[in-house]
Amino acid sequence: MPNTKTAEKANRQNTRRKIRNVKQKDILKGSIKEYKKLVAGNQTEAAEKQLSTVFKKLDKAAKTNIIKKNKASRLKSRLSKKAATPAK
Repeated sequence: MPNTKTAEKANRQNTRRKIRNVKQKDILKGSIKEYKKLVAGNQTEAAEKQLSTVFKKLDKAAKTNIIKKNKASRLKSRLSKKAATPAK
């Protein structure tokens, strides 16, 4: 329980920020899943378009500290490899 007005305000801000961050993370995960489905279904053109949107979302998430910079880079690398190799 916060003792001061500033602690109460900080608590409200943290709650709002957490909701926003979780929503952004869910959107990012959904877009990655959609890309993986396209790659698995051998829909190369749609997958290429989706890959660029996934990259954009990863960069934005890294910029706003939703995920770390190296994680974004690692995911981009792995997703690019998925597009290059045919689905098994």
